[in-house]
Amino acid sequence: MNATRPINDLAHGLGLHSDELEPYGRTKLKVSPTVLERLAPTRGKLVLVTAISPTPFGEGKTTTTIGLGDALHGMGRRAAITIRQPSLGPVFGTKGGGAGGGKAQAYPAEELNLHFTGDAHAITTAHNLLTSVAEARQFHGLTQFAAGGLWWKRVLDLTDRALREIVVGLGGKANGPMRETGFDITAASEIMALLARVRNHRELKERLEMLVVGEAQSGGPVTAKDLEAAGSLAVLLKDAISPNLIQTLEGTPLFAHCGPFGNIATGHNSVLADQLALALADVVITEAGFGSDLGFEKFCHLVSPLLGKAPDAVVVVATIRGLKANSGKWKLAVGKPIPKELSEPDPEALERGAQNLQAHLRIVSTLGLPAVVAINRFPGDTDAELEHLARLAKGFGAKEVAVAEAFAKGGPGNVELAKAVEVVLASGAGGTVEPVYSVDQSLASKIEAVVTQIYGGKSVSYSGKAETQLKRIESWGYGKLPVCIAKTPYSLSADPNLKGAPTGFDFPVTAVELAAGAGFVKVLSGEIMTMPGLGKDPAAFHLDLDEKGHIKGLGG
Repeated sequence: MNATRPINDLAHGLGLHSDELEPYGRTKLKVSPTVLERLAPTRGKLVLVTAISPTPFGEGKTTTTIGLGDALHGMGRRAAITIRQPSLGPVFGTKGGGAGGGKAQAYPAEELNLHFTGDAHAITTAHNLLTSVAEARQFHGLTQFAAGGLWWKRVLDLTDRALREIVVGLGGKANGPMRETGFDITAASEIMALLARVRNHRELKERLEMLVVGEAQSGGPVTAKDLEAAGSLAVLLKDAISPNLIQTLEGTPLFAHCGPFGNIATGHNSVLADQLALALADVVITEAGFGSDLGFEKFCHLVSPLLGKAPDAVVVVATIRGLKANSGKWKLAVGKPIPKELSEPDPEALERGAQNLQAHLRIVSTLGLPAVVAINRFPGDTDAELEHLARLAKGFGAKEVAVAEAFAKGGPGNVELAKAVEVVLASGAGGTVEPVYSVDQSLASKIEAVVTQIYGGKSVSYSGKAETQLKRIESWGYGKLPVCIAKTPYSLSADPNLKGAPTGFDFPVTAVELAAGAGFVKVLSGEIMTMPGLGKDPAAFHLDLDEKGHIKGLGG
C-alpha cells in the first residue's frame, strides 16, 4: 500500500525549514547543506547495511535497507534512510534499478532510477569539461604535459565496452595532438567520489582544485587548479552537492545522493546526506556497496573519518540462494539465467557456502563492530533452511539473527530485524572502528593490510606499471592517503571464480591511480573494469513506454 505524504509535509515533519528546500517537481526536494549550520550533525544512531559476496543479480540489500527503515518508522521511531543514486549503466544492464523492490521501495522509484535531479549529468559534464580544458591547454601550449602524461579520461553514465580504449585527436593538427585514452562509467569518476566526500561548497572547491589530471613535463603533478578549471567545475556542481530528499512507499524519509560504485569506488551515498539524516533523525539506515570486503571496509577507512561517526550496528544481508552460489557448485555469470537448482533445498551446498557468511562476519568483527545477520527470504526458501542458517550465523559470531521479508511484506516484514537491530543499538557495542592500517603507513603496507586482514589473502603482487605508479604517487607526497581497492565483488579475492572463503591467495595489483581530489589512492586488481559492458540480455531489451507515457519493465 502506498502511504506516501506530500514531500513538503514530510520535510517539515523532519524539522527542515522552507528556505532550506528546493523543489524538483512534486515528489522530490534538494536540501541545502546550510542545515548543518543550525543542527548538530551526529544526533542519531547509525546502522550500516552490508552483505555477503553477492550473485550477479544482487541479494536484496537495498530492499532490506529500505524495509528496515520502514519497520523502524512503523514502530514509531524517528528513522531516516540514506542510499546511493542508481547509475543508468546497471539500470539498463543486468542488475536493473537500484530503488529497492516489491513493497520496500523508494518513491518515486522510476524517477530515482532515471534522470532524477540531474546530479549524474552534472558530474558527467564537469568531468568531461576538465578533459576538454586539459586538452585545450595542451593544444595551445599553455600546459606542458610529459609524453603520455595526460591521464584524465572522459565518462559516460552508460555501459559501453567499445569506449574503454579509444584514440582522440585524429584528423590532423587542428583537432589537437593524438592520444590514447578512453571512457569510464560516471559512477567511477573521481568527481563522483569527490562529491560524496564534501560537506559544503568551500570543501567542494578545495577538493576540485586538488584533482590531478596528469604529469607535467617537469615531472610533477598537473592539477585542476593549475589548469584554472576548478571554478567552472564548481559552478556545474553547485546544485548537485545538495542531497535529494524523497521517501519510501510507506512514507519514511529517504535521502538519495551520489552513486560511486562499491567495487571500483567508495560505494557510499555521501557524507553530507548521512550528516543531514543524522542531524534530523534518531536512527539512520545507510547502505554500503556490495559485500563487507568492499563497501563496508571502505566506509570504515574512508567515510567514517570524514563523517565523524562510526556505525553503531552493522547488518549483514545473506540469502540461502547467495550462499549456495558461494559453494562453488554452480558457475554464475552476468547475462546468464539463475540456475533453478539454487531455489531447491541443498543442505551440502548451503553448509559449504555458509563459510562466506562466516568470512564476512569475521571482517565486521576485525573492524571492531557488532553484526546482525538479516536472512533475506526468497520464494522457495524452506523453514528448515532458514533455521539452519540462523544457527550457523549465531555460531559464526552474529550478535542477532532475523529473517527479513520486506520484499513481500514491506516494513512489517522487517519488524523482527528492526527489533534485533535495536537490541544491538541498546547494548552500545558499536560506534568505534578499529582500522587495520594507519595513514602513516606506506601505501604498499596499507594495501597488504586490507588484503591479509580483510580479504584473507597471503600476499600482494604488483605489475611493473603498478610499481612505477606507486613510487610516483609517494614521491609526489600523497603517500599518507588511504587506499580504495577496486576488485571483483563476487569473491573475497581478485578472482571472481574463487567462491566461499578463500585464503592464502596472492592478490594481483594491475594499476595504482591517484585520486587526490577525492582523497584516496585507487588500487585496481585482477580484471576489474571501470567501464562495464552490456550482457546478452540486458534490461535495455525489456523496457518500453506505452501510448500514455507510462514506463513498462523498470523494476526497483
